[in-house]
Amino acid sequence: MRSPFLRPLLLLVLAAVLCLTGCQVAPPPTPGVTQLTLWHGVNPPPNRDVLQVLVDKFNAEHPDIQVESLYVGQSDQQTPKVLAAIVGNATPDLIWFAPMFTGQLVELEAIRPLEDWLNASEVGQQLDPALLESMTWEDHIWSIPFGTNNVGLFYRPSLFEAAGITELPQTWEALREVAQTLTIPEQDQHGMLLPLGKGEWTVFTWLPFMWGGGGELTATSGTPPVVTVETEGAIAALQLWQDLIADGSVVLSQPERGYELDGFLAGRVAMQLTGPWTLGQLGALDVDFGVMPIPAGMRPATSTGGENLFLFQSTPEREAAALTFMEYVLSEEFQTEWAIGTGYLPVNVRSRQSQRYKDFIAAQPAVEVFLEQAPYGRSRPVFPGYSRISEHVGRAIEAVLLGKSTPAEALEEAQRRLDLILNQS
Repeated sequence: MRSPFLRPLLLLVLAAVLCLTGCQVAPPPTPGVTQLTLWHGVNPPPNRDVLQVLVDKFNAEHPDIQVESLYVGQSDQQTPKVLAAIVGNATPDLIWFAPMFTGQLVELEAIRPLEDWLNASEVGQQLDPALLESMTWEDHIWSIPFGTNNVGLFYRPSLFEAAGITELPQTWEALREVAQTLTIPEQDQHGMLLPLGKGEWTVFTWLPFMWGGGGELTATSGTPPVVTVETEGAIAALQLWQDLIADGSVVLSQPERGYELDGFLAGRVAMQLTGPWTLGQLGALDVDFGVMPIPAGMRPATSTGGENLFLFQSTPEREAAALTFMEYVLSEEFQTEWAIGTGYLPVNVRSRQSQRYKDFIAAQPAVEVFLEQAPYGRSRPVFPGYSRISEHVGRAIEAVLLGKSTPAEALEEAQRRLDLILNQS
């Protein structure tokens, strides 16, 4: 069954063809060598350097396969290039992209399913099973995880000590109490920062509370699935954020900039939602910090982040060569180097158990929290149209944070709009 998003998506593709610029020219073929192209949006630049070193190592060990790694911008820049390449029959062999892109690529018949290869691969058995949700759509596996992460709650131990707090909050009720204790208005200090905005960052960091409150984004797994954002768990999660604001315990970020750490670093914010990708930045500064799991409502939960690797349809020779590179990406060796160099968590279980990675964790104990949370991680949906769902959930969150709506009213409006868009009865 075709998604209602396919027609507008194709129109977007055609528009993207007209605006696509800066296409790379492929090097002349070398006899006996399969040349592959990998498009990615790895950021920040030091992480791209880590990737290039690993690609160079693969190329040195596989003289008959040479991978060219090309940075093609962040997701908003990368998306039109990928869609235009599909229409123009000029796709790369591999792309590094968020798994929420899966449904669109499947509907365009651009990528290959991977379950037969992965099930027969030795490294496939070493993959963290919690990541399968981000790889699977309509009973097929369409991608492999390149690296993974999740959302935790960073805190300033010095502020906790000064406030006399000796135990980290594990429940929503305890979170409210601790946030109130840490709030000192005369010192411009707040217990927690919440991300203002309706963009994906806000949704990404709110979803752990929705899942933790017992909510889900989908009521069925049909094609397309029935989307249900107006649930008791979602209302409870938004109510928690509204209660934190009502308590006076929260400062809101600048619009769509909830990832910035300025207030946290300055000691004006005691707790902030973010992930292991910030460990490098924090470790380079003279700032005390710790990480705790996100306090649980009905159950522990977090949002799984990270990007996946997709294989485009091409020729049997090129696809086989690309699968060789994908097997390398999943390997213990690659995952250990990538994790230590970038802060991502390894997707290979053996990598997490390796002595080298254990030594890394000993030097970066905050990583252990993200590893402990990983089994409770949930992936955002990979079916077509997730961007519309995120947009309307984001609007609901923003309306509540700004005091324009109650949680129930905001989610009722989001559900109404999604029902119209998705033609749900």
